[in-house]
Parts: sequence; structure tokens; C-alpha cells
Amino acid sequence: MTQEEARLAAQRDRTAYWRRWGPYLSERQWGTVREDYSTTGEAWDYFTHDQARSRAYRWGEDGIAGISDNHQRLCFAIALWNGEDTILKERMFGLTGTEGNHGEDVKEYYFYLDNTPTHSYMKCLYKYPQAAFPYAQLVEENRHRSRNHPEFELLDTGVFADDRYFDVIVEYAKNSPEDILIKVSITNRGPEAKTLDFLPTLWFRNTWSWNSSKEKPAKPFLKVFKSDTDFSIIEASHPTLGDRWLYCEGTTQLLFTENETNHERLFGVSNASPYVKDGINDYVVHGQKEAVNPNLIGTKTSADYKLSIGAGETKIVRLRLSDISPSRPYQEEGVEPFGNEFEEIFQNRISQADEFYHRICPFQLSEDMRSVQRQAFAGMLWSKQFYYYVVEEWLKGDPENPSPPPERKRGRNHEWIHLFNDDILSMPDKWEYPWFAAWDLAFHLLPLAMIDPDFAKYQLDILTREWYMHPNGQIPAYEWAFGDVNPPVHAWAAMRIYQIERKIYGRTDQQFLERVFQKLLLNFTWWVNRKDVEGKNVFQGGFLGLDNIGVFDRSAELPTGGHINQADGTSWMGMYCLNMLTIALELAKDNSIYEDIASKFFEHFLYIADAIDGIGKEEIALWDEADGFYYDALHLPDGHHCRMKVRSVVGLSPLFAVATLEPEDLQMFPGFKRRLEWFIRNRPDLSRNVACMQTPGVGARRLLAIAYQDKLRRILEKMLDETEFLSLYGIRAVSKFHASHPYILAIDGQEYRVDYEPAESSTSLFGGNSNWRGPIWFPINYLIIESLQKFHYYLGDDFKVECPTGSGQMMTLWQVAAELSQRLIQIFLPEASGRRPAYGGTETFQTNSHWRNLILFNEYFHGDNGAGIGASHQTGWTGLVAKLIQQYAEYSGDRTS
Repeated sequence: MTQEEARLAAQRDRTAYWRRWGPYLSERQWGTVREDYSTTGEAWDYFTHDQARSRAYRWGEDGIAGISDNHQRLCFAIALWNGEDTILKERMFGLTGTEGNHGEDVKEYYFYLDNTPTHSYMKCLYKYPQAAFPYAQLVEENRHRSRNHPEFELLDTGVFADDRYFDVIVEYAKNSPEDILIKVSITNRGPEAKTLDFLPTLWFRNTWSWNSSKEKPAKPFLKVFKSDTDFSIIEASHPTLGDRWLYCEGTTQLLFTENETNHERLFGVSNASPYVKDGINDYVVHGQKEAVNPNLIGTKTSADYKLSIGAGETKIVRLRLSDISPSRPYQEEGVEPFGNEFEEIFQNRISQADEFYHRICPFQLSEDMRSVQRQAFAGMLWSKQFYYYVVEEWLKGDPENPSPPPERKRGRNHEWIHLFNDDILSMPDKWEYPWFAAWDLAFHLLPLAMIDPDFAKYQLDILTREWYMHPNGQIPAYEWAFGDVNPPVHAWAAMRIYQIERKIYGRTDQQFLERVFQKLLLNFTWWVNRKDVEGKNVFQGGFLGLDNIGVFDRSAELPTGGHINQADGTSWMGMYCLNMLTIALELAKDNSIYEDIASKFFEHFLYIADAIDGIGKEEIALWDEADGFYYDALHLPDGHHCRMKVRSVVGLSPLFAVATLEPEDLQMFPGFKRRLEWFIRNRPDLSRNVACMQTPGVGARRLLAIAYQDKLRRILEKMLDETEFLSLYGIRAVSKFHASHPYILAIDGQEYRVDYEPAESSTSLFGGNSNWRGPIWFPINYLIIESLQKFHYYLGDDFKVECPTGSGQMMTLWQVAAELSQRLIQIFLPEASGRRPAYGGTETFQTNSHWRNLILFNEYFHGDNGAGIGASHQTGWTGLVAKLIQQYAEYSGDRTS
């Protein structure tokens, strides 16, 4: 067992709380729904970046490369001032949803370089320009650009020309769960010496300004304990967290203020105290000495290190946040706060991180591939965030603040008053999407399960608990609209976590599996009751996470009236049935009652599989025999129907509904076996369109699938065609066929169309910052790969398809899956030219030695050249590349029977 695994075991056994402290600060708390108390629900406009330095947050905190405890009572992050900016750099800047020509977008460069599951070692890099940060230029230029133009990025401003910037590397190493060493290395990459104010900042989340005076919690405080030339000590005292001390090496000026709103600046109202949230900013930037407390006490403090850094020089600042009291000095423990032990702890933690990740992936890998996987894991772990949102309190407002407008009681999330979030959750992207997203989270959990299955299980467990899940069984989608409908992938995630933990760690957690399964039964019932309008096992669901993929906004009222019978909604439910069937059979090994439940899901799957094709007997099938593809069908109020022939991942989604049944399992469950065989004998009308189950497959396995043999071949013919879905870098979300053959639907003089758009979206559907009309998305590609592997498991090496279509090269489905995996991995690796496809035409990332090995895991990727697009830190589901690299390494990209 590695040292990191030992720490995880101690956390699991609750003998040491190694995860109490971690990278739980958001990178953007402003502009979120939680902080929005407006009449209109315009969250971006209600709480802006400009206000953030002066306005106390109600529901969370943000910062650069920061940490907090697991309830975000005490926070630590860095702040910087280059002498040119008009404000301190305390948080990441970006454009709002209305400012960006493709929606919201962070305009900073920062990179997650390393992290361990217990956060015993963490490393992050931030690049800070030496010239004034071009806030206004970024806003104005992007505002002038249309959706048909690329985004104007920070590098485009020229602010990094001649390498005139600071590399700021922030590292953390835990000596114990409560003794955290901090090392910040600041390198001047420019050609001239420069000065820099470096301000490590400690503060308490404001929990005292919201309740009435009778109910106010005790206010925490920060104060100077010691200040001399060796090191300074700041004491932090909190009524529930207890006492901590921040040790700051060397001579530095300590500045104190309050983490409270500057009402005078924002609203023209007098402040109760002269010391407010932006006091340190005003002192450093504007020289306002009265802005900080001369008594050296408050709820927010910074140590102001004034550094002069020569060209190419690195300055190091060391700090230590600890529960070791100065009255119980380090000398008693045989060490000094910044003695030799300090560097030894860092080196030990780095060595232990290397040991842990080698244990996770002991296979042979190139250095580049191993680096990509390590940075993917780092991004997954840095993207953990404290998420606090109590909807009932939010709707009612706080006693010490103006009452929210009455419209809120009928507005966003008003039907979710049971929801009480106070947890560390995995975020899609802590700047662009600093809130949990239900279906994103399911994909996050696979790479997380590889390195910390306990945390992965906790995420899924809590999402299905009664203070998250709606009483009707719906799983909350995301804070912008908890009632939106996302694909039901959580049973799949539960089983995959269970399998991954068993494979890597040799443990099985049936209690977890059973607990989640019981809650998902409620969710499955919600789907059946709410999303099958006609009761015919053909499902709707709305946008289902695919934003603008359809002809219409599938979550809105259709301009035609009626509804859409969705190929993906129906396929997701087929997949859901098979995932629940698989879990039920696993649980039935210890409890035979689950055999009956497995039979129920088996039968329901057969009805769904029949309906997606068999509905043609009465109306219109979603399978188009002439095209050999699945499409959504528009169901009009007058009873007419038409297929909307958009070739997209909607039509590939039936591939996801596939599972195999092992002969030994059938022998183990005689009741389930009898029911299965009864259906095969007595309901051939249901079983014939699913699979040839009565014919033994490879090793006498049985297959359950919506798309079998003929349909499978015809779908793959399009999917593996490089003029359609297959890109050099994975499977496109919409076929390239639509580049020259756009799908157009004319209704009442209005034209609706879908074109192939390989990069950013040209529409404003769902904000326009995501595009499913051509780019490559990792979650869908991952499911395709996994489905192909399942088909191969049954069909074996005799079943081959042409890949790419028209090439004359025949591959087994396992080889096709390996080929797709390699294409996806290649997005991040240097090609023969040395250029990484992910960075497209951005020369600085391609050629500069200080940039070219830093990996960003974008939200999605250009359908033709693989360049990263959308949210730049969506390690969330793009972090699946870590799992793909693991599989590639284990099987060397190929396998024989």
C-alpha cells in the first residue's frame, strides 16, 4: 500500500481527516444563481466581477489557487499586484454570458499541474502579466465580434509579448491533516527586472451578516500573534472550526480588514465599519492608509510581500497554515516552521505522489502520455469545490437584507425548496460552470474512481439523497434550472465505480451499490411517469444535455406544437434499464429478491427496444430503414408525424443500450432465467428486434441490445465514415454530411436548420457557449467506445467492420474502440511536427517552452482539427482521457481473443 493509499484508508476509517482541507474555493462566485437576488433572474448582471472585490458573498468564496476547509469557514488564496493594474488580482476575470460572442469565458491562463486525492500535495500555475491587465479591451473586442468570429483571447491582446509576465507556482504539502505547508515560486519570465506585490490572503467566509441580530452566529476573527524579521504569525479563531495559525516567513507588512460589503462604493450608503472587503485593495493600489485596520484585527488579512525580481529570477515565499499553536512551538516537535524539515516534507509528498500514480498506472507509457494523464487527474482534483445552496432560504431572503422580489417565489427553482446543498462536489469547471451538473458529474466519477473511489461513491450517493433528489424522484440538473432533464446515466456510473474499485483495489462495496440502486428506482419511475407522453415506451426528455443539437430547442414549447419522440431519450431509457438490470443481478448474488427486480428491468428493456422500431406499426418508427439510421420524430397536434433527418449523436445513442448476460449468471439466478426464457418462447414479437438471444454467442453469452448486427453495421458505416462522423480526433456530434447538405425544416414561413459547425456555435440556443453541431465531445465518445467493447465481448473477432469506411481495412469492434481511443488521446499529444492538436493555431502554446507542455482540458474540440473549444478547464468529463490512457496502456491499443 502506498503512503497516499494509507492516508485514504485513514480518511475512510475516520481516524484522520486528510480531506478536511483542499482546493475547495471556487474560481468564480460572482455571476452565479446562488448570489442572484434580482427580479429578472439575470445572475450575470446582478453580481458582477467589478462588484466582487467590494461585495461580500452569501453562499461561497472564490480565489486564485486557493484552499479552504470542507465547510469553507476559513479560506486561503493568493493575490497579486504588478503596479500597473487598477485593482488587485484576487480572482479570475472573464466575460459574462452576454459579453462574450460565444457566451461566458474565462480570460486568464492557469494550469492544474498536480494533486493527490487527500490533497497531501497540490501544485498550480498562474501566469500574471506585467503590463496592465486588459480588462476593457477584452470586453469591448469580444462584444464587437459576431458568433461567426472566433473569441478574442488574452494572448491576442499582446500582453504576454516578449514573455513579460510572472509565472506564479503555488504548491501545498500536508505534514498532517491540519498542518499545511505552502510554497509560492514567482519567476520573472520577462527581459527586465520587475517589482511585484505578492499578497497571500487569509479570510473567513462571511456567515454573520445575514441573520437577524438575535440569531447572528459568533463572529470569527483574525489578529496578529507575532511579527518580527524571522516570521510573522496570524491567529485565526472560529467558533466551530477552532483556532489556526498562519506562519509567514520573513519580513512582511500585515494588513487587516473585514470581509463585509462596501455599501458606500456600491450603493452610496454609509458603511457600518470603515474596514470593508476591498480595504486591502484600496490600501495597496490607491495608498488609502485608512482602508485597513491599524489595530491589526479583522476577518480578512494579507501579508504584503514587496518583491523585486530580476529577469529570469525566481523568488520563493513560504507560509504554513497549521493547528500547531505558537504556545506549543514547533521546537517541542523538534522542528522549526521553516527549517530543513519544510523542504523535506515537500520532497516526500512529491515522491509519494509519484509512487501513488505509478501504482494506479503501472503500465508502460510515453512521458507525454503519462504527463497528460497526471494533469488530467490533477484537474479532476483541483475542480472539487465547496457548494452551498439552501433554496428555501435563498427564495425567502435574509433578515438583514432587503426582501427578494415576489417574482422569485414563482421563478427559478421555486419547486426545489427541499434542496439543501452543503458539500464538497466535483465541478465541471470552477470558473465557467462553478456548480454541479448532474450528468457531467456521472462522467467525472470514472477517473475519480480510479484514484479515490470513496469520493466518487460519495458524489453519487449524495446526489440521490433526499436533500438533493426531488420528492418525485427527479435528480437536480444544475442551479440555472434544477428541473431541466439530463440523460439518466447515474446507474451506469454507479456500476462502473463498483467495477473500477474492484479491479484496481480489489474491494467491492455492495452497500454503496444497493443504497444508490434503491434511490434510482425512484428516479426511473419518475422518467417513466413524466417523459413517456403517450405511454408507448418512446421517450421525450427535452435537450437532454445536448444543448443545440436539434432543429428546435427541445426543452422549449415547439413552434409547431405537439412533441418530439426522441431517439436519444428512448435510447437513454433502454440503457438505463440495462444498467439497472446489471446492478440488480449483482445484488441478487447476496439477496434473491433482486432477481424479481432484474426481471422487471429485462422486460421493460424489451418493450423499449421494440417501441423504438415497432412504433412504426401505428405511427412512425424512429429507425429509418432507407437511411440506416435513427432520427427524432416530430409528432404534430393534428396527428401527423415526420422524422427530422439530422445525422447526429442522437442517432448513435441506441448503441449505448447494450449488455451481455453470462451463462454462469443465468445458472445462478434460476428465477430470472425462467422469466427470460419464457419471453423468448412466448413473446417473439418483443425479442426479435433486440438480439438473437436464443442463439448462444461467444462463450454462450447472451446479448441485450437495441441495435444488433444489421442495424449495428449500418450505423457504424456512417459513424466510421470520415466524410460523416469520424474525425482524426474522434466522433463528431453532427455528421459532416450536413456541411454541404444542411437539414432544413420550413414551418409557417420560418426556416429551421442544422448545419455542420465544427467549432463554436453560431446560434444562441442555451446561451451559445456550447456547440453540439459538429465538435467532438468526450462523454459521448467514451460511451461509444465502451459500447463497442461490449458488442465485441459478445460478437468476438469474427465480427468485423470497415474502419474507416471505404478504406478496405477491416477491424474487430475492439480494434475500432482502440482506434477511437487513440484518436481522442492524440488531441493532447505532440504530433510529428511537435504541435498538439488541442492548441490549434495558438503559437504561444505550440512553440514557447514555458507553455507547450501545459495541458488544458477543454469542454469540446474542433470537429476537423481537434483544437480545444469552450470552457478551458472542463477537466470534468474531458478528464475521461485519463481512463482512456489507462486502457490504452493496459491493452497496448489492441487485443486478441
